[in-house]
Amino acid sequence: MTFTLVQRHRPHPSSSRTTDAHARTRDWAEIQERMLVPLYEAVYERLDVGAGTRLLGLGCGSGLALLMAAARGATVCGAERDERRLDLARERLTAVGTPNGPALPARLGLGGPESPCVREAAEESAFTVVTAFEPLSALGSAGPGASVSAAASALAAAAARTERGGAVVLAGWGPPERCATSGVLRVGDRLADPMDSPGHHREAPAPARWRPCGRDDLEELAALAGLRPDGSGRVACPFGYADMDSAVRGLLSTGLFDAAERVTDPIQVRKEITEALHPHQRADGTVWMPNVFRYLICRV
Repeated sequence: MTFTLVQRHRPHPSSSRTTDAHARTRDWAEIQERMLVPLYEAVYERLDVGAGTRLLGLGCGSGLALLMAAARGATVCGAERDERRLDLARERLTAVGTPNGPALPARLGLGGPESPCVREAAEESAFTVVTAFEPLSALGSAGPGASVSAAASALAAAAARTERGGAVVLAGWGPPERCATSGVLRVGDRLADPMDSPGHHREAPAPARWRPCGRDDLEELAALAGLRPDGSGRVACPFGYADMDSAVRGLLSTGLFDAAERVTDPIQVRKEITEALHPHQRADGTVWMPNVFRYLICRV
């Protein structure tokens, strides 16, 4: 089930982040979200996710990771801060149940661990597994410092709804030198730098920006949340696209270039992403970037 080379998609305008937000959300679901399937599979296999697992997915996106857990027999609940992605997750999960059991309505809510659906699910029975595959963005913070403290507080709140000995999984990018995509993501970070754009207005809330994951970042976040590390692993998650247009659309759908688009011309952002992708385009037109992701398993 490791689908990383996505099929060719019908081109549509993606040069402006404001013209069609729904199309960008669809690009996330149809192109980009599946790139982390190897990570989801590795974590679920290691934790033996299946019948009897009560899983909470923080930052569940458009529901692919939850769908995979449900297919293994788990009872799933998800929280997501992007309302459009959450709507797609509902489409996928509304009638999903265990393989040998009746279909159950999906428990999905807007927000994080504070979402009413999370509280209601935990009141019925504590979670056995909590996943935060993108912990900072999933928990409502994208930058360093105080934002990490906020993410730790949210993780602690989720852990409080998890049974004793239950697993909390954090994940992030591996070393930049082992992630080919990091060079492309640095384009967005560079273009979003206010020092390069004196006309940038700071009044609007800052969107997420890519930052490399330090060697001990996940452990430090776990410690702040009061969680006990209990193993880790690395997983190859290559980003593969059928053509350059799919690659650009997929990367734009992550939201990691939104800050750059606010500061500079969206057309320029697309142009520079394309230039950064050229070394990764193969003779047949496909785009292939090897990456490594890291996960940390913690116990409550």
